[in-house]
Amino acid sequence: MSSSPPALLQIFLAERDRVVGLIRRIVRCRDAAEDLAHETLLRLWHRPMADQDRSLVFRTAQNLAIDHLRSRQVRAAYSRGAIEGASDDAMLVPEALEPQSSAVAAQQFDTLVETLRGLPERTQRIFLLNRIDELSYAEIARQLGVSVSTVEKEMMRALDACRGSFHD
Repeated sequence: MSSSPPALLQIFLAERDRVVGLIRRIVRCRDAAEDLAHETLLRLWHRPMADQDRSLVFRTAQNLAIDHLRSRQVRAAYSRGAIEGASDDAMLVPEALEPQSSAVAAQQFDTLVETLRGLPERTQRIFLLNRIDELSYAEIARQLGVSVSTVEKEMMRALDACRGSFHD
């Protein structure tokens, strides 16, 4: 078996268009497909590979595309819950709360959502990747092409804004 990066690069360069096409058919977004193809390469970078491992590249790309769709669905559900009002908010509040506590929790949730919407897009994305997708700061930094320090600062900014929205 040959060393990973040269073998992987040969496979990836030869199959790049097909990998992007596969991902694009799944996620239906050209930009996301390009990003996920790059992520496929990064995920496999340290794995020993040989020319016969082409299927692993496609399988990894497909799995990343499916994960991307799931994340997008979670975000969409989160946004709908915040936008559609009390009926969806009720699903987010534990049943054991008293009606007054439920109303307060729903109001706090709305305040939190509005606070997050007021943040810059990258800060929102970093917050959601960490809190919803449960990615580490290092994973977020790799995905967004920024430093871990930048992710830490943006998370501090988001968390400070969230704390501030309840103390105003």
